[in-house]
Amino acid sequence: MELITVDRPEDIPPQYRGTPIGDLLEYHNLARPFDTYTTAHLLVGMCMDSRKHLKIPENFSFIIRSGGANLRYSEFKVSYAIACGGVRAIALMGHTNCGMSNLAGKRELFVQGLVENAGWGREQAEEHFQTLAPMFEIGNEAEFVKSEAARLRNRYPKIMVCPMMYKLEDNRLYLIPE
Repeated sequence: MELITVDRPEDIPPQYRGTPIGDLLEYHNLARPFDTYTTAHLLVGMCMDSRKHLKIPENFSFIIRSGGANLRYSEFKVSYAIACGGVRAIALMGHTNCGMSNLAGKRELFVQGLVENAGWGREQAEEHFQTLAPMFEIGNEAEFVKSEAARLRNRYPKIMVCPMMYKLEDNRLYLIPE
């Protein structure tokens, strides 16, 4: 899938210009000087992976980190950010080389890690993986983020939801075309 590159303000699609989504792209990719915020204007849903760091001002956004940027099991937090926090835009951000993609291929590593690092029995670790891995498998990162963005738009029709990818290779944000 061809991602949309943002190297200058004109690269930001018109529907995102002058919105918190456009501001995020300018802060992170274009080194726009930080404005001062007293309240969040955006909710960022992104993976829990430690290799990603956003260049944004303090108080600019709420951030929910969840494996694979999967917000299905964080929906109350999303609702809270909208209802009580007043956000009107969500940047849903997957990333390249995500650990939640192809979980079946990580089964033995997962099981062995729980046995060695957490003190679990092998049978307990295998059952844990078998029970929960299907809930958290995302498949292709960009396709998952796109489908999750569509789900969130359907759930919150007044909220702008933008699917993005964070490329670990260059630490930049890209837009996922829809």
